[in-house]
Amino acid sequence: MTKSNTKKSAVLQVQGKRGMSEDRAIAEVATSAPATAASVSVAYSTWFGDVSLTETMSVLTEKVKRVQDGNLCEAEAMLMAQAAALNSIFAELGRRAAPREGQTFDAMERYLRLALKAQAQCRATLETLSVIKNPPVVIARQANIANGPQQVNNGVAAPAHVSRAENPEPEQNKLLEEAGHVERLDSGAASSAAGSDSSLAPVGKVDGTTNPKR
Repeated sequence: MTKSNTKKSAVLQVQGKRGMSEDRAIAEVATSAPATAASVSVAYSTWFGDVSLTETMSVLTEKVKRVQDGNLCEAEAMLMAQAAALNSIFAELGRRAAPREGQTFDAMERYLRLALKAQAQCRATLETLSVIKNPPVVIARQANIANGPQQVNNGVAAPAHVSRAENPEPEQNKLLEEAGHVERLDSGAASSAAGSDSSLAPVGKVDGTTNPKR
């Protein structure tokens, strides 16, 4: 059997579903996230030798499935490793800028700018990791929204036999009475007082025969 000279990193084995055409199966893989990520990973992993493109896509598919199931351990490990790598880049660029101090200011400034960018990315990566480990707590206030009439009873409800029609006196008058600013008017007492007023004499009977019209 002759061994093929084709690199594993250049071959992707596609297995479509039953009844699916070859063109459709290739299109499904070409537009999938694991396949596109695998092609980039293999292109930048040449220091590992001839990495299999098919196996890389299979590994990434499994990693995606674990994240979808709620397992974020690999995502946390990736963020921590990237933060450490970014910190190494920051340190190396800062080290390269030091010997150029006092010689070429432009070169030193370039290195320092790149170093600070790596430091900012490191900080952002650690912040993302912190959010994953400790999700923020969202406290929402409840809003009472009704499309129609809405009744809100606060405190002790009034007896069923007492209605607004039976007690039409405004609440403001009650408060003023309690404060002593308004005296309560009793219609019965007022009538009796008017009937017993001695200063008002009764009017005599008018007789048309004794008091003819003038």
